[in-house]
Amino acid sequence: MKVSDGSLLGDPGRTPLSKKEGVKWQRPRLTRQALMRCCLVKWILSSTAPQGSDSSDSELELSTVRHQPEGLDQLQAQTKFTKKELQSLYRGFKNECPTGLVDEDTFKLIYSQFFPQGDSTTYAHFLFNAFDADGNGAIRFEDFVVGLSILLRGTVHEKLKWAFNLYDINKDGYITKEEMLAIMKSIYDMMGRHTYPILREDAPLEHVERFFQKMDRNQDGVVTIDEFLETCQKDESIMSSMQLFENVI
Repeated sequence: MKVSDGSLLGDPGRTPLSKKEGVKWQRPRLTRQALMRCCLVKWILSSTAPQGSDSSDSELELSTVRHQPEGLDQLQAQTKFTKKELQSLYRGFKNECPTGLVDEDTFKLIYSQFFPQGDSTTYAHFLFNAFDADGNGAIRFEDFVVGLSILLRGTVHEKLKWAFNLYDINKDGYITKEEMLAIMKSIYDMMGRHTYPILREDAPLEHVERFFQKMDRNQDGVVTIDEFLETCQKDESIMSSMQLFENVI
């Protein structure tokens, strides 16, 4: 069983392990093994075509799918995936989504399969909206791999900006307590009751209250992107917990 506090950003009231041991924290490097634990990557690669296909096959496939994504070379420049990884991701994406687009129902199905013990519907909804950059109700392959690249191999700054976008549900440039609580509750509903130690029902609200005490510098009831980035990057417990992204994607 995976141990997690159920939060994307950890617990600001908890002393980080690195501080306890007197060791300077270093950003965890996501290995290929860790990459394979990502739900979305598992979903894609489970449908990957037999490995007899070569790069020319993948390039040919790019022109036959209904929604034609950008070339692999361009996507490699935009992401931190290798061309071989992009080819594998694309084959699986095309097999699962012949139209070249992922809709919200597909996201909900993915997470219901990987988190059958909880209710992942609401979290899948929020996550889908974070990936759906233009808000048209469908995710293109380009959006999909660019988002995955940030979450799995991006810098801490990039991950924090992505997390802010996730928490900013109505995309008005601010995070309210209600928005952060909605995200927290959705994560707890999906996996919180199956973490160790078992979480109390009021844990999401306590989490949000502690975060806002630190982040809402001017006490105006909302958190801006600058407040979010500055607070998170100065708080070791939050920074070190960036690796928790792999638990819920």
